[in-house]
Amino acid sequence: MTRYAALLRGVNVGGINLKMADVKTVFENAGLENVKTVLASGNVLFDSDAAASVLKPKIEAAMRDRFGYEAWVHVLGLAAIEKIVDAFPFDAEREGWHPYVIFTLDPVLAAELLALQASLGEAEESIRGSDGVIYWTVERGNTLGSVFAKQTAKARHKATTTTRNLRTLQKLLTSR
Repeated sequence: MTRYAALLRGVNVGGINLKMADVKTVFENAGLENVKTVLASGNVLFDSDAAASVLKPKIEAAMRDRFGYEAWVHVLGLAAIEKIVDAFPFDAEREGWHPYVIFTLDPVLAAELLALQASLGEAEESIRGSDGVIYWTVERGNTLGSVFAKQTAKARHKATTTTRNLRTLQKLLTSR
């Protein structure tokens, strides 16, 4: 059995409001074991023998069928999340700054986003890429209005990206 995290995109922000107890039931009804939700922002821990590539479409279909919205899900083993957290390249405790990880499934769009580094003001935000993720740190108060945030918010990124604060990922690891 592998312990996984499902990161649901856009849950309880932007009009998609779901009760985590209902989300948990969807996962259990899909045959996933030891299901636990973490925070109200669409983070679900569960166990399965199946591969993440099999689980992703299964979970998306179950969520779509139950809640009637176009569900986009990233499924990762907790071991992978631990490596991602450990590799965060910025000072995660920098006073007045937010540490984020953007999970991306499309390497072409990731490359486009990473090309923005040259146009970012390092005094306000910075990005670095890694395998399947973009690390981002941004000054508090500038998160939604920053150059990078405006690019990641575009509709064409919805199906392939989701963002989590580094602290949320750390909470997933301690909530196993």
